[in-house]
Amino acid sequence: MNTTSRGLFVTATGTDVGKTYVSALILKRLREAGYDAGYYKAAISGIETDGRGNLLGDASYVARVAGLDEPHEHLVSYTYRTAVSPHLASRLEGNPVDLDVVRRDYAQACRRHDLVLVEGSGGIVCPLRWDERARIMLEDVVRALSLGAIVIADAGLGTLNALATTALYLDEKDIPCRGIVLNNYEAGNLLHEDNRLMASEITGIPVIVCVPPRAQALDCDAAALASLFD
Repeated sequence: MNTTSRGLFVTATGTDVGKTYVSALILKRLREAGYDAGYYKAAISGIETDGRGNLLGDASYVARVAGLDEPHEHLVSYTYRTAVSPHLASRLEGNPVDLDVVRRDYAQACRRHDLVLVEGSGGIVCPLRWDERARIMLEDVVRALSLGAIVIADAGLGTLNALATTALYLDEKDIPCRGIVLNNYEAGNLLHEDNRLMASEITGIPVIVCVPPRAQALDCDAAALASLFD
């Protein structure tokens, strides 16, 4: 592994919060600022193909938005078509997650890039493999790769509870949390602005950026983003 390469894990308070969308914007901001930043995801489920057989999903979206010209196999280790948790998808389709493969593929991503953004699957509590031979949770991958994390959360109602429980889980699993990103944030919205303040007050974790609805870019310092990587 390139010893100068640094990684950062991206998780969320739940499914459909905007983790992939924000990951793409983070990578885009870094790359446009001149950072050699890449992407990796251990497992993805619910993958589809277009009319030409190209794989469609989180990785392809991030690569397209960020201008990252790499084949799917460089970006994702395990790809499943069934739209369920990876542990169940792999049980239905075969090819269960192996941590040694994840370590190998992440190391290869680190040899290609100075910074590697590692996107999780769903929220932080996600089983990747659960069978008689191995039980692998998402946090096992994060710890195996020695990564710190950021948490993507919706700016609206209910986010404080979701953030607090996610932050507590990360702390219990000894995963350092570098920051919070609030998605769908509307400036002037009293609830959103209060959530921004209370998120840090309750969790002790800084809100590093707020992302307005349908944003095409992040309004933040690229160097500050790069400093979050281990």
